[in-house]
Amino acid sequence: MNRLSIVLAAIAGILAGALGYSLLNQPKAETDAVAVRAIVEQVISEQPASEAPQQAAIDPAVINPMIEDFLMSDPKLLQRLSMALEDTLRGEEEERTKLAMADFRDAIFNAPDQIVVGNPDGDVTLVEFFDYNCGYCRQAVPDMAALLAEDPNLRIILKEFPILSNESIDAARVGVLVSKTEADYWTFHQTLFSGRGKVDKDAALQAASEQGLSPIDLELRMGEEQVARTIQGSYEIAQALGITGTPTYIIGNEIIPGAIGADELRSRIANMRECGSTKCS
Repeated sequence: MNRLSIVLAAIAGILAGALGYSLLNQPKAETDAVAVRAIVEQVISEQPASEAPQQAAIDPAVINPMIEDFLMSDPKLLQRLSMALEDTLRGEEEERTKLAMADFRDAIFNAPDQIVVGNPDGDVTLVEFFDYNCGYCRQAVPDMAALLAEDPNLRIILKEFPILSNESIDAARVGVLVSKTEADYWTFHQTLFSGRGKVDKDAALQAASEQGLSPIDLELRMGEEQVARTIQGSYEIAQALGITGTPTYIIGNEIIPGAIGADELRSRIANMRECGSTKCS
């Protein structure tokens, strides 16, 4: 066992015992491990060679009080280290997302089988990942309707992302098929979100029949490969970008989780037109 490993073991015992700290947003265990390592390295670096004999690294009676004194001299050190770590991890996550967005840009914005409403040649594109059984998606439908009504240059891409139930998958399959016809997909979309109860295959087929489509034909075609491929495309994008819930929006290079409301979406759309980004300096 090397010197740092022994010191880490000693400080772990202190943190687990009487010296344990309590914060409003206590970091996870992995955060503590990084913070502890930073503390240990600082403790070791600050000890003059003449005052830090090799025995100190293997004698808990020497190491533990030294670490405890260091921590007690600045009780907020772990909090600052945790915050710094969170900033670092957030930056790394943003960089990973940026790279994934570049890799999947065509799949996100230009997939040949995607559902587009609004102006197909609009100057700003808003992407929404949704599930027909998502209550927050239901709340967000009026926001999307308002944006479509007031903004003739807005292009909206709707990504079928059924993650809540098998019924959601069946409804999404019908939705994909409806989008390939001359029927009014947006009306079909609103109908499913305006009904009561769980949205399943029967509800989707009924909404499609109201658009003049044959429910029998649609049901027979639900298992087609192209339908599965369209939905699988949404799953693959979501996995690459870390999207796990609905609704999730994408505008430009920003991934926006949750139903943030029409005003927030308007602001980001306006910024895209002004400076090419959802956040203008």
